[in-house]
Amino acid sequence: MSEVTMEEVLAELAQRKDEFQQQRYVPRDFVDRLKQLGVYRASTPAKFGGNPLPPAEFLRLIERISTVDGSTGWVASFGSSLIYLAALPLDTQAELYKDGPDVAFAGGLFPVQPAPATETGFRVDGRWKFASGCMGADILGVGIPGDESTGGKPRTALLRPEQVEIVQDWDVVGMRGTGSFDLVVRDVEVPREWTFIRGGAPTVDEPLYRYPTIAYAAQVLAIVGAGVARAALDHAREVGAGYTGVTGAPKLADRGYYRTGYADAEAALRSARAWFYEVSHEVWDTVVSGDEATDEQNAQLRLSSAHLAKTASEVVSKLVEISGTAPIYSTHPLRGLQGDALVPKQHAFLGPAIHDAAGAVLMGQPPTSPGFR
Repeated sequence: MSEVTMEEVLAELAQRKDEFQQQRYVPRDFVDRLKQLGVYRASTPAKFGGNPLPPAEFLRLIERISTVDGSTGWVASFGSSLIYLAALPLDTQAELYKDGPDVAFAGGLFPVQPAPATETGFRVDGRWKFASGCMGADILGVGIPGDESTGGKPRTALLRPEQVEIVQDWDVVGMRGTGSFDLVVRDVEVPREWTFIRGGAPTVDEPLYRYPTIAYAAQVLAIVGAGVARAALDHAREVGAGYTGVTGAPKLADRGYYRTGYADAEAALRSARAWFYEVSHEVWDTVVSGDEATDEQNAQLRLSSAHLAKTASEVVSKLVEISGTAPIYSTHPLRGLQGDALVPKQHAFLGPAIHDAAGAVLMGQPPTSPGFR
């Protein structure tokens, strides 16, 4: 696979992001470009040829992509999801990576659908939602119930793309280009060894797989919102110096409320982002040293992620508010960015319930949300 630079890929993305928005998904050829950047080997175990990155390093990669296009950043963020697959049997992982470490995984995990057990696995049949990036995926996952052996946690069953029908029903105001379509599977038997417990114990002993799995899944989505908010701030600074309203009023940068609002938004994003990365570095140092992340560290990861997603959305909305009548037009850049920034904040991993659960843990109580860790 030929080498490309980040700058080359981002330049191509800037040219093609409208195409992705219109067709509502990131196509396989651009997923291949992301593979060339190492996005889809960043959570592949080193023993299978991967280059597992420290979480903060991967998060910065996703943030840069998201600053150009949030939808593509969202799809790229699932390059981290191979951490889930580290719970597969080692023989299954060897088969999965036999053609190389650059594997794009996408999952429609909810609603969990019944899957009766067979002699060798599970009979899978049903429809699942929100399979972001499924159009460019090499392997797909769907959610099925757990049993007594999973501690109540659901399983994910893995299938090849030819075993799955993709229903292109994604019609949204934010992250329109993510291709978060529905997956339909009809009466396919999936061997037990091609299923895993989401957040289950890894069979690979490498530092990345000791990092809190669900918290990492929340982080990669939150940082997409931060990238989108940075794009909005960059836009606001650029146009503020030149935009004059139709009434002949002073340009935006000459208005005190605009300068103050912009400065407040800049400070809010930078502060939330700094805490987010600070916690990630701290927890990574813990797991690299051989220790397990504590419940409090996990709570800090979850809380800083939810806070960043919320702050990023508020930043973009604030910029819309102070930008006069221009953003009322559907084609205005801030309008699309506002929709994109809303999506991470609304995600179940990052919503208001996470603040309650994190607060409970930080005060020595059990988490109030299922799957908090």
